[in-house]
Amino acid sequence: MMRIVLFLATNLAVLLIASVTLKLLGVDRFTGQNYGSLLAFCAVFGFVGSFISLFMSKWMAKMSTGTEIITQPRTRHEQWLLQTVEELSRDAGIKMPEVGIFPAYESNAFATGWNKNDALVAVSQGLLERFSPDEVKAVLAHEIGHVANGDMVTLAMIQGVVNTFVMFFARIFGNFVDKVILKNEDGHGIGYIVATIFAELVLGILASIIVMWFSRRREFKADDAGARLAGTGAMIAALERLRAEQGVPVQMPSSMTAFGINGGLKNGLAGLLMTHPPLEDRIEALRRRG
Repeated sequence: MMRIVLFLATNLAVLLIASVTLKLLGVDRFTGQNYGSLLAFCAVFGFVGSFISLFMSKWMAKMSTGTEIITQPRTRHEQWLLQTVEELSRDAGIKMPEVGIFPAYESNAFATGWNKNDALVAVSQGLLERFSPDEVKAVLAHEIGHVANGDMVTLAMIQGVVNTFVMFFARIFGNFVDKVILKNEDGHGIGYIVATIFAELVLGILASIIVMWFSRRREFKADDAGARLAGTGAMIAALERLRAEQGVPVQMPSSMTAFGINGGLKNGLAGLLMTHPPLEDRIEALRRRG
């Protein structure tokens, strides 16, 4: 799920930059002895980092995927894409988002933005070339569902809570290493700085499991929205086409292959870090919907 991966990457980068800056400015030393003030300090910067990531989400998505925004349609396919998104947005009760196409062979799409009336919906060139119009419409409806459901804002709130505790426990760990293991009694030494940054990286990755769980739950909601907006049959057909393409070689950089909307491994740690439920489970849920 491209929007989740981009959001998490941006959030982690913002947190690390903020942590290094705070250490260089010496701000951390004022919160080292009082857990209550430390927790409040971490909450402020944890939520700030999360919402900076949210506000940057559209820009990051455009830059990292090479998405070209359609302002004036040049082909009938682009015209159809704009008209379809406009129709789906109207039916979902949201403002028309920006619409774009990004150069990727794989069948993929994403929606992002800081609120449901200032969003971006984009699809890959590969999806447009290989999916039928009804299937493309269903994928767009799924992404519009994410926007209408406010998933990015809810994600930012959850990430803010996660950030708070990552920063909190990382500083406790850093203080333990500095004072107990290295026996440093003269403020926060280099051991505190290195241990805190290391703990933030490790805890940040582990905490992503919580965010990924949220992402998987919201996929079912977006599928339901897609079925309401484009038809259950079309939504099932789009997911079945995605499942059929799971074995197709992806002609794109390896750094982008994790951003697909297809399902992936579902066992062990890989399953916990999946952004999407298995396609089989999503199709079955839609069939039960009727």
